[in-house]
Amino acid sequence: MEEDRELLNKRVEVARNSVTVARDSVAMAKGTVEEERQMRRTWGTSTLQPASGGNQTKDYVITFYEDKHFQGRRYECDSDCPDFHTYLSRCNSIRVEGGAWVVYERPNFAGNMYVLTHGEYPEYQRWMGLNDRLSSCKAIHLSSGGQHRIQIFEKGDFGGQMYESTEDCPSVMDEFHIREIHACKVLEGAWVFYEHPNFRGRQYLLEKGEYRKPVDWGAVSPTVQSFRCIVE
Repeated sequence: MEEDRELLNKRVEVARNSVTVARDSVAMAKGTVEEERQMRRTWGTSTLQPASGGNQTKDYVITFYEDKHFQGRRYECDSDCPDFHTYLSRCNSIRVEGGAWVVYERPNFAGNMYVLTHGEYPEYQRWMGLNDRLSSCKAIHLSSGGQHRIQIFEKGDFGGQMYESTEDCPSVMDEFHIREIHACKVLEGAWVFYEHPNFRGRQYLLEKGEYRKPVDWGAVSPTVQSFRCIVE
């Protein structure tokens, strides 16, 4: 009887140890998942795409930094993001390592927009930002041919005089002797309209398509005094 009782006690002790090990394993797994979630919240995510020759490259990559000169918390995007404001409360510098991007002041691609091409922007004034508030972004998919052609019209619904351009225009008034653009057709490439001459002021992205009136490209008035084509 004494031997049976001792054997039973050993079996109970082994069972308790097994339960303890199982609980520790579950706790470690939960900790790993939480660490991964925290890393995603802090650093964002990125996806590597295979390139020719067996190397790895990122076709579209933009990194937002909380502070000037690429300091503080950061958030990296490699695809459209409707809201990263929950990860960064402010944005004071940006690196564009791949592709061309349009970034927006508010979530869901709303508010003032800024078009950025490959390069470094150590302060928000470098992308002509009004403040350090950015909340969403989209990649701009450019045509592989690299051609650019746009038609602008002095009246809505493609009425009035039509002017065509294949290159940047720092002054619509000097080039075409008009102060406003009421409609346009983007035949090739992607373009940016600017509210003021010399590529200053509020920006509007125009990708391939037809725009019958200013509201179609997000403007409340036809005031466009310069424009340029987007190249990486």
